[in-house]
Amino acid sequence: MLLFVGLGNPGAEHAGQRHNIGFMVVDAIARRHNLPPWRRRFQGVASEGVIGAQRVLLLLPGTYMNESGRAVGEAVNFLKIAQSDVVVFQDEVELPPGKVRVKTGGGIAGHNGLRSISAHIGNDYRRVRIGIGHPGVKDLVHRHVLGDFAKSEQAWVAALCDIVADNAPLLARGEDASFQNKVHLAMAAKGFVDKDDKDGASKP
Repeated sequence: MLLFVGLGNPGAEHAGQRHNIGFMVVDAIARRHNLPPWRRRFQGVASEGVIGAQRVLLLLPGTYMNESGRAVGEAVNFLKIAQSDVVVFQDEVELPPGKVRVKTGGGIAGHNGLRSISAHIGNDYRRVRIGIGHPGVKDLVHRHVLGDFAKSEQAWVAALCDIVADNAPLLARGEDASFQNKVHLAMAAKGFVDKDDKDGASKP
């Protein structure tokens, strides 16, 4: 059993915020792979099905971002899921908009959702880091992250959700480098990221 976790804040008032890109992507995965309707489970909502021939539980924590680990910890402990089989989809201000990187473990870079998850299950889980860009000034980061995606950003956000959902079977099979490359190439083909950015298409 794998666990795909989307990070975000619950409630309609947060639905369009940059901090909620994890929710958006995991919801797109559920739709693309025809998973059952979301139901309340593990202090959030969950849906279980098969992706890439692997059994996967999708989870959207119902706690606020800084308590995400409560829901993740409950699911991991109940289902006895290894850290390496936990995949967390998160927003990342240190990456340009639309760029995606996958890594296992590492620092939390001030991300409260990751901090909470690491406190509950350890740090060696997989992270799908989704670039939302940096406002350029440190003091503006909080406002930027909790702000809604601008109208001009909607196209790349929608494309990214579709592309990640299409390629989710690669993540389910543990083919993280192939997933990262395919997402980068597909986003570049649509003109949303720099096609010549070799770093974006490198191994994690």
